[in-house]
Formats: sequence, structure tokens, C-alpha cells
Amino acid sequence: MQVVRVDSAEDQRLDAYVRLTDRQLRSKLEPENAVLIAESRLVVEVALDAGLEPLSFLVDDARLESCADLIERAGCVAYVLPHDQMEQLTGFNVNRGLLCAMRRPKPRTVEQVLLGARHVAVLEDLVDVTNVGAVFRSAAALGADAVLLSPRCADPLGRRAVRVSMGTVFQVPWARVDAGAWPMGIVADLRDRGFECLSMALEEGAVPIDDPLLASAEKIALFFGCEGYGLTRATLDAVGRSVIIPMSNGVDSLNVAASSAVAFWELFSRRR
Repeated sequence: MQVVRVDSAEDQRLDAYVRLTDRQLRSKLEPENAVLIAESRLVVEVALDAGLEPLSFLVDDARLESCADLIERAGCVAYVLPHDQMEQLTGFNVNRGLLCAMRRPKPRTVEQVLLGARHVAVLEDLVDVTNVGAVFRSAAALGADAVLLSPRCADPLGRRAVRVSMGTVFQVPWARVDAGAWPMGIVADLRDRGFECLSMALEEGAVPIDDPLLASAEKIALFFGCEGYGLTRATLDAVGRSVIIPMSNGVDSLNVAASSAVAFWELFSRRR
């Protein structure tokens, strides 16, 4: 192992872990050198299995021995902080004393992620990275083959999104739709590929997601809107058909992360 012991989190070699924001990690460097941070052993293992390039580790001195095999596998330097210094870092309870800076993977195209896909989640303008991460986790677990993002949707490779997704953002193929193709172009593209496009929206005429008529669709693209106002009128009009989750006790809707899990189970997973 390449181990470098560091006395303080103020050391400049740790900037990527403790001082640079997600935006700075993406744009401070040239795009081909952009970095993301993976936290916890499980997430790092998923990232390595997905082929991401590790650059360095930041490890709690108390965890070094138990992480030695992972560091050796990655073959990069490990900066080791004393336990008391590591505890002071934000998010210690979730990173469990292990973080890894990794090269941000090259973006995929819509064409690439839709190749062979039958079940696709489409996210419009989600602003909360926690929700983005949670949707990816549900997508991975419940049968989505790919995820498409609107031009303004939050970054799935942001630190918190990676953490909440438990690394599934590295497993589920995803792509960001070009601004000029949103929403009419991507809806037309999906239909040309044989997808039934459906909006998750409280629209007049929306049908329950367990409607038997939906069972005949071989390929489904399911659109989810932002946390505040949902899908835009332009997207609803482009998609043209809406579905809802039947509710009880006067509740009109679920959080987008929760609704995605229910919808993926009913429309994607059960079909498999």
C-alpha cells in the first residue's frame, strides 16, 4: 500500500475531500480531469466493480487495517488521518472513515443508454440530489434499464447523490438529454424506439398504474417531475398520457423518490 500519514485535514492534499464543492470538482479542473468522491467501503467497491478509476483514498487511522485489501486493489495512494481529525469531517457517520477520490466517468449518450433498454426512467428538473440518488437506487433494484435526465436535473455524481444511491449511479446507465431535444425531441425519439411514454402526474384522465391496459406495453418510458410543481406543461403535453398511484386517506401524492419505487415495482419489476 502507498500510505501517507497526514496530521491535519488542513493539508492541501486533502482539498478534494474537505474543501472543494461538487461544482468545483467538476469544473475547477479540465473536464477530462474532473473528480467525484465516493464514501464508504460498499460504495467504493461498487464504483471499482463498475470500472471507475481511483485516484486516492482518505482513511481514518482506525480503519486502515480493515481497508487494506481495498486500497491494495485500487493501487493508489491512501492519505491517513488521525481518528479525532477524521471525526470532525462532515458526514463522518455515513462515510465510515473511508473516502475515495475517483475520476469522473465520461458521459454516455442517449443512444448508448437506450440500446437494448425496455424500461426507462426520465427525470425532469429534480433539484434535490438526495432524491436523485434515491431514484437511482430504486431504479437499480426494481428493474429500470436506464435513466434519462433533463438538462437542468441535478447531478447524479454529486457526493450526496452517490452516497444515497449506494453506488447505483455507477450501475444504471444514464445520460443527460440535450437542451434542444427537451422535451419534444426526446419524447419523439423514445416513441420511435417503441416506448410507451407515461407521465407520473395528477392530470385529468390519468389512469392507475395497475390498470390492465398498461400491461400490454413492451417498452415503457416513465416521466417524473421536480419536487415542487411536478412535470412542466410542455412535457405533459408532449407525453400526452398520465398515470397515478391510487391513494388513501386524502393523500394526493408521494415524494418523487417514494413514488418512483412504487411505479418501478408495478410497471417494471413485476413484468420481469
